[in-house]
Amino acid sequence: MTRRPGIDEVARLAGVSKSTVSRVLNGAPHVSARARDAVRRAVIQLDYTPNQAARSLAGHRANAIALVVSEPSGRVLADPFFAGVMRGVHAELTGHRTQLVLMMSQPGDVGSYLTGGHVDGALVISLHGHDPLLSLLHDNGLPVVAGGRPLAGGPVPYVDSDNFTGAMDATEHLISLGSKRIATIAGPTDMAVGLDRLSGWRRAMSGRRTDLVAYGDFTPEGGASAMTTLLTRDPELDAVFVAADIMALGALQVLHAHGRRVPDDVAVVGFDDSVPAVPPLTTVRQDVERFGRMLTWRLLAEIEGDEGLPPSVLLPTSLVVRTSA
Repeated sequence: MTRRPGIDEVARLAGVSKSTVSRVLNGAPHVSARARDAVRRAVIQLDYTPNQAARSLAGHRANAIALVVSEPSGRVLADPFFAGVMRGVHAELTGHRTQLVLMMSQPGDVGSYLTGGHVDGALVISLHGHDPLLSLLHDNGLPVVAGGRPLAGGPVPYVDSDNFTGAMDATEHLISLGSKRIATIAGPTDMAVGLDRLSGWRRAMSGRRTDLVAYGDFTPEGGASAMTTLLTRDPELDAVFVAADIMALGALQVLHAHGRRVPDDVAVVGFDDSVPAVPPLTTVRQDVERFGRMLTWRLLAEIEGDEGLPPSVLLPTSLVVRTSA
């Protein structure tokens, strides 16, 4: 299938910046008549996204943005991370007269809906692998921002937490407690967040044993299965860094079932600061609501065609020490 021309081609043909093209396509003010005419001619010549372009050149706005979560609805509703992101998105939209459309992993062509004039832009979070959705939206001129570093790279801007440093801080804390056999329950390898947190653990473990790795899927069940695997592999392990609090819940249940006391026998550190646990969980805190707000700010700025926007925003994390380690 022939690739349709993207916003880059429109900008080159019109002799303007991509931000100027975006401003014209979204009906933003303060664009010169000369630039607007050049973009119109380029859109027509390239036959650029007829539905989206026609809607935008007519000056129409949908006054809505989409939040696309690439996970099944059951997982989205059960994981407090997503609830926190949505609270942040909603808070940032206050006063903007913009509606929020929530879309979860489901049958059907999400890309066609998003580029069909129903929304002015999209936030896409929890991407797996080399999902083509970001490229599709970008190539069709729809403003889009990714939540989390896209594994496939590319020109789409993104907002992320400092997962590498957070994981490294968590592991260094376990080392400082005197733990010797430190395992990790890593996240999915088809997500940058899973890889970055695993890399942070490995960096802190430099010069130490790094074979005690099991993988989960950011669910309590995934954490329980991975913890069982680790105990089978090394019954004497004395610490575990879990790449998400929700997986740590399952890991704590397995440790309790095997008669391991936390933190006396096994110290546990999670990531997110998102769920209550027994004992209270030492964890890496990321400000999830701020994450949602920053995502939304970056998208709204993209829609308005603001110049000089950062291609990525990295939010800091902090270690919160409680009873479990």
